[in-house]
Amino acid sequence: MRQELVARQVEEQITGRFPVGQRLRVLDVGMGQGTQALRLARAGHQVTGVEQDAKMLSVARAALAGEPEGIRGRVKLVEGDGRDTGVHFLPGSFDVVLCHGVLMYVEEPDALLAGLARMLAPGGLLSLLVRNGDALAMRPGLAGDWQGALGAFDSVSYTNRLGLDVRADRLETLTATLAGIGAPLHTWYGVRVFTDLAPDGAEVPADLESLLAAEERAGRTDPYRRVAALLHLCGVRG
Repeated sequence: MRQELVARQVEEQITGRFPVGQRLRVLDVGMGQGTQALRLARAGHQVTGVEQDAKMLSVARAALAGEPEGIRGRVKLVEGDGRDTGVHFLPGSFDVVLCHGVLMYVEEPDALLAGLARMLAPGGLLSLLVRNGDALAMRPGLAGDWQGALGAFDSVSYTNRLGLDVRADRLETLTATLAGIGAPLHTWYGVRVFTDLAPDGAEVPADLESLLAAEERAGRTDPYRRVAALLHLCGVRG
């Protein structure tokens, strides 16, 4: 659900910002198993994926190996930390930079974000997917964990589904940060408004397209998007 919704939102931003048919230079930082990277490569873009987790990188390489030669030739995989982009790439080298599901593991993300913004060419798109710090009480509250909900109102710390203690980001704070690094917020979406409590490995519903349509609509409509589990922020390099 998350991957599909974010992919559609990224495609919407690319379509609205760049000429039709332009082959973009994409950097995917913390690409995980490479879902978004491969999707963009299939669309014809040149994609560089950065991942520091060896297991995830192995999964991404296996997935890439199963693609046709033309797509494999458009993807480069780099083992590394997203905070080291300046070591691997020149400033302004990319038209699109993705950083999805990474900031929650970074205690002080400002330096990382500034480095990502430097990777963008003028007019380039920075796509961030973060845990919504303004809605941390929603998951425990809907699950009936009242003490957990009460403790979440004034916190940006939480325990994720992997059992790790991580952090969330508030929309207002990230908006100010994006302005400060020269990639001010252009638009934002909520992701997983209705489906945050769905268990991992849940069966795909028969009416999947209606579910996606409802999530997409909620993800761009106030007040629903403000209580989404995740925020997808899109900044544009000035």
